[in-house]
Amino acid sequence: MRQILDLHIHSKYSRACSKDLELPKIAKVCETKGIDIISTSDFTHPKWFQHMKNCLVEDTAGIYKLKDNSSKTKFIIGTEVASIKKHKGKTRRIHLLIFAPSIEVAEKFNNKLNKMGFNLKSDGRPILGITSKEILEIMLATDKRMMMIPAHAWTPWFGIFGSKGGYEKLEDAFEELTPHVRAVETGLSSDPIMNWRVSSLDNITLISNSDAHSNAKLGREANVFDFKSEKDITYDEIKRIIDTGDRKKFISTIEFFPEEGKYHYDGHALCNFSCSPEETKKYKGLCPKCHKKLVIGVESRVYELADRNLKQAKEAGKNKIPYKSIVPLVEILADVFVCGVNTKKVNDVYEKLLQNFHNEFFILLEADLSQIAKVTSKDIAEAISRVRSGNIFVKPGYDGVFGVVKVFQDK
Repeated sequence: MRQILDLHIHSKYSRACSKDLELPKIAKVCETKGIDIISTSDFTHPKWFQHMKNCLVEDTAGIYKLKDNSSKTKFIIGTEVASIKKHKGKTRRIHLLIFAPSIEVAEKFNNKLNKMGFNLKSDGRPILGITSKEILEIMLATDKRMMMIPAHAWTPWFGIFGSKGGYEKLEDAFEELTPHVRAVETGLSSDPIMNWRVSSLDNITLISNSDAHSNAKLGREANVFDFKSEKDITYDEIKRIIDTGDRKKFISTIEFFPEEGKYHYDGHALCNFSCSPEETKKYKGLCPKCHKKLVIGVESRVYELADRNLKQAKEAGKNKIPYKSIVPLVEILADVFVCGVNTKKVNDVYEKLLQNFHNEFFILLEADLSQIAKVTSKDIAEAISRVRSGNIFVKPGYDGVFGVVKVFQDK
């Protein structure tokens, strides 16, 4: 049985996140989106952890559900933390996903952080003033089944390979503990083929998640796993699939078009300027408007660390977990209607589609286009068809500014 997993979201206790991010509401939106298993997020925050304990009960080993059985959505115990610490001559700013095999293990981990004096109340994604390796050491000492995955690996400010505070390879960060890090999250601004250009990641599993700061953003990236049955959906099996990159069980990732991510190109948001890596070289890394340093984006950073060209990356990708790229349904509808994503017209048609089909992922990836045309219009069916085939235009995002998708560029 195929299941869609989103393993990186946030709660209402994380900075700049929606107050509607509560477990029952998250579960309901997951059903609309087509997400089967989602991270609890933010388990280090005391109030959120209590909310988890109040709302959740274990379903299968290490996988939880709502106590009131009001939703079929399942939860895995996960969070994100920030490691900010000088290491090997440079201040490293790294965001890390952390997973625990049970609420009890998560509580033990939290207690260790509290004893070390870290302030876990200030933010759902706490800042820990120790290195990524030291965090991993604490996890392994708590329970060897805990799992660490570097988040949005290429983003400039907080990616493990980011241009501002990252490393050039995993071994630089984790040293002898590197074998315990079996996966990285590609992030919205990169997709698998970009990562396939870096041969040091050949034995690392690539996962994709939404990093949602609101319910509307849940599932904008995700992972598709295949399980034998309901009883096989356990924490240990999810960890095994990720650790081994089991291609029989890890069916695909679902991706943003990376250009739409807000750190894909180089640029300077204050000057409304962005450019490709080639242009950055021409400008010697400086913004031509204000002459300050450009924020070097994901594409440039991948280019810098890559040891394969695009053709070689495609060849390497034949032996790797495949992926499909999507555009969120509301963005497709907004482009068809030439209006905003939050307008009544978009919402009405979105709801109409949901009433006639299973969920958003089914509409985007599987629904019969002729049936979509009957329910809505030929233009909407054509737009979804174009997204499925990658026949769209995206103005790349940069320096914290999301890219702009145009399905019908001629309009």
